[in-house]
Amino acid sequence: MDNRLQSQLQPLREEIDRIDQEILSLLNRRAQTAQQVGKVKEAFDAGGPVLKPEREASLIRHLQGVNSGPFTNQGIESVWREIISACRGLESTLTVAYLGPAGSFSEQAALEQFGHAITKLPCASFDEVFRAVEAGQANVGMVPVENSTEGSVNRTLDLLLNSPLKLLGERSLGIQHCIMTQSGTLDGVTRVMAHPQALAQCQGWLTQHYPHLARDAASSNAEAARIAAQDPTVAAIAGAVAAEAWGLNVVVSGIQDDPQNRTRFLAVGTQDTLPSGQDKTSLILAVPNRAGAVYDMLAPMAENGVSMSRLESRPARTGQWEYYFYVDLMGHQSEPAVQATLAALKQRAAFFKVLGSYPVQ
Repeated sequence: MDNRLQSQLQPLREEIDRIDQEILSLLNRRAQTAQQVGKVKEAFDAGGPVLKPEREASLIRHLQGVNSGPFTNQGIESVWREIISACRGLESTLTVAYLGPAGSFSEQAALEQFGHAITKLPCASFDEVFRAVEAGQANVGMVPVENSTEGSVNRTLDLLLNSPLKLLGERSLGIQHCIMTQSGTLDGVTRVMAHPQALAQCQGWLTQHYPHLARDAASSNAEAARIAAQDPTVAAIAGAVAAEAWGLNVVVSGIQDDPQNRTRFLAVGTQDTLPSGQDKTSLILAVPNRAGAVYDMLAPMAENGVSMSRLESRPARTGQWEYYFYVDLMGHQSEPAVQATLAALKQRAAFFKVLGSYPVQ
């Protein structure tokens, strides 16, 4: 290396080393303070859940608001999610259930939402995720609820209808699908496997490039990758993380039909979430089968100045063409305007269930 370049780089590198030492010292001070919080709560017998979604969200938003750069706001969220996760883990281990096995998008969403200092509990189905949280085997679960290409994940909607679990948070992921095999080619491959949602999201690409391949559904994309790792005649559609997890080679990346393909995930648990300052409230409604019933359902939102960010219908499976409506309102259910809206909706609806309030991502 040129001596002049080295002479200018060396003091900057030394300064970075000093800053890193300061950061490490501050991280340890933060961790010690987090431990003291746990001891105070224990002394006052005020344990409660170690997860505080509203506190974590408001902290990150505050830091982003006072950030002067050049460190990006996205970087702040990524770094502080891990700091919070590591400090939380010193107080108590958080177990997170999600659709597995290793390498699934649900696992990625769980790690982005709760950080890496968690105990991971991969499950074979969405039903198992809900059961694990309901039975206390996991503190929270992470499940997909809608995709920008294929719409709602119907099994999740059905489980939310019947489960006592509450919503604690949301996470939106950009979804890039890859086709992967043992060899890194499609030579000798006779079928492609993925979760039905992923197959649907890539059907245009598959039809154009490999229409002869049979398409088989798997319980998850990561499960398809696991099968492909054992069977050279199988190609899997999954994320790049799954290829790494199962020792596969990516043949083609980005095969989803929509380049802006995204999936929204919900965190489910047993606790109520306090206001964070920017929240969303989700609920399920059914209206009487009469003229103007849907209009009457929407009217309280306009009357109270509450914005609706999502309205999704799902057949009630009664055979009478009745529907449940899944609604997202902007605001926390403790806020007066949202409270008034919910009270009016409860009076007018044939069925009414608040799924929970949680910080907006």
